[in-house]
Amino acid sequence: MRFFERQEAARAQTTRLLLLFGLTVLALVLAVNAALALTWRMVSPGFSGYPAYFFTVNSGLTLLFVLGGWWLETSALRGGGETLARRAGAREAWPASRDAERRLCNIVSELAIAASMKPPLAMVLDREEGINAFAAGWDERDAVIAVTRGALDSLTRDELQGLVAHEFSHLREGDTRLNMRLAGMVFGLEMIFNLGSSMCETDENGNRSFLALPGFAIKATGSLGWLAGRALKAAVSRQREFLADARAVQFTRSKDGLGGVLRKVAGQQAQGGRARSHLHPAVQHMLLVNAHTEARWFATHPPLPERIRRIYGRPMAALSPHDEEAATRPDAIF
Repeated sequence: MRFFERQEAARAQTTRLLLLFGLTVLALVLAVNAALALTWRMVSPGFSGYPAYFFTVNSGLTLLFVLGGWWLETSALRGGGETLARRAGAREAWPASRDAERRLCNIVSELAIAASMKPPLAMVLDREEGINAFAAGWDERDAVIAVTRGALDSLTRDELQGLVAHEFSHLREGDTRLNMRLAGMVFGLEMIFNLGSSMCETDENGNRSFLALPGFAIKATGSLGWLAGRALKAAVSRQREFLADARAVQFTRSKDGLGGVLRKVAGQQAQGGRARSHLHPAVQHMLLVNAHTEARWFATHPPLPERIRRIYGRPMAALSPHDEEAATRPDAIF
């Protein structure tokens, strides 16, 4: 795997998508202004112009909703990565009494040295039988890496190292901050849609107020902005997953580490479908593999076979979750 080329490609694509996201917000402001201007012309007999500061007030209120949504959503992580991880059901690893967790802590310390980072807090998701993990935290001071019980029980040391290296990349690249900020912006776009919907609601007699007409305009433009924002946020998240995969190969200098993890996840899914997840919805998009199936445009993770193909350069067969052999079997198309 040409991991440096993959990293540069993922970063470049992320930059383009973030520019598109900014343009989406700008387009929403313009669309809301256009919709309200058209509505004003329709309801104003003998139209003779717009009120003072009409477009300024419209633009300001639209941005206020978007930025207010960003503030509300990102405030969920103000307690730090450990707070979010405990909310998801994780506990601190116990290296003194459990061999698997001591191995996890050793790997975290080793990779912290390799990445020139402060070691994040190692945590365990005891209730999760599937192979998965996530990283959380605004910066190195409150960073955590939480690994499922299924990963500790099913992965070899090299594979666990590849899994942890993937999560280190998310911390090193600031993906947690980026995802939460984008989620906040999308929430703000949703608030524009909700504002329009509330203006269109009927009263107990089934009648709508005079606000319904501008409400329909705001609802229509808000829905387009919200859907575009969701699609762009998901596209950014997919690129960050590709970047983290490439960084994991760079950190470990082994494609069979993370590659073996993903092949075992594929084998786990093939044997028993998707493992039931008890994780909090707030961390679903942070996982190594998202437990929920989403429409292609809104999927936060790339297809598993595509991630495996990028690591190995060709399709590879799925592995049994409890296969202890090296992940170097002949390729097979999924």
